[in-house]
Amino acid sequence: MEIANIVDKCPGTVKEVIIGATKDEGGTRGKSITVGGSNCIPFMDFDGSPGHKPAIAMDVYDIPPEEWPEPLMKHYADVVDNPANWAKKCVEFGADLICLKLDGIHPDKKNISASETVSTVKSILEAVDIPLIIWGCENDERDNEILPKVSEATKGERCLIGSVTQDNYKTITAVCLADGHNLITQAPVDINIGKQINILVADLGFPTDRIVMFQTTGALGYGIEYCYSIHERARIAALSGDRQMSFPIICDVGHEAWRSKESKARDDEVPQWGSFADRGKMWEAITATTLMQSGVDIIRMNHPEAVSIVKKHIENLT
Repeated sequence: MEIANIVDKCPGTVKEVIIGATKDEGGTRGKSITVGGSNCIPFMDFDGSPGHKPAIAMDVYDIPPEEWPEPLMKHYADVVDNPANWAKKCVEFGADLICLKLDGIHPDKKNISASETVSTVKSILEAVDIPLIIWGCENDERDNEILPKVSEATKGERCLIGSVTQDNYKTITAVCLADGHNLITQAPVDINIGKQINILVADLGFPTDRIVMFQTTGALGYGIEYCYSIHERARIAALSGDRQMSFPIICDVGHEAWRSKESKARDDEVPQWGSFADRGKMWEAITATTLMQSGVDIIRMNHPEAVSIVKKHIENLT
């Protein structure tokens, strides 16, 4: 019996967003990264174009992370005090993008000044030539103080900056618009709030081909199924023609996976859970590959071996 070749074409397309600007484009990056562009369910290329491959962004912090367990920290122990050298190491590990997390500007941490933060950003731009994501501390007052200075200092580099929420979007949206950067819109795992913040940002005149959505992230065992369902609904909405949802999606896998108890518990605490040395990187890799199937376009990661696993998985699927 002949099996019918059923192709399910979608009327909508996820917008393409270009991160990073080369010298010819007014920046200093050696290359740019384009994400999005899909008009079919993830990796179902017999239905249409899967768009660009998911990109891996490796995290660099402006201050040494305090809670990283030894199996993760050992890969960065010699560079955690120097974000520029840390970024170089991430390039060696295969990062497509660097995500600078400005943890140190938070008032409950180091309360780092704008001038020091700008110096850190510039040092990373000089150290590596791949595109840069700049992520605030998610304290509205400090982000509104620091990110405009960072945006101005990196004008022309077409960074991806964020994140903005429905209660705190005007200042950062305005500076990213003026300085030519892309913008991350954040919602608390809520499809309706996600759509609302996209509309608010667009109403300020921000170009819709420079928006990346962030619905926050749940790791394996910590809400991943709900996070997956929200990503999936967003992608189906985009493919169905909803222009307010037709944007690439970023997820924060590394941070969420490595703060789980399964990644932190030592062998002497839970010997039945398997090797402490391997458990965390597998937690991160499984979280990443799972969420990738839901339509994620940029994956923030930490462990170099988890990055290698996910990159191989992407190649196998594409």
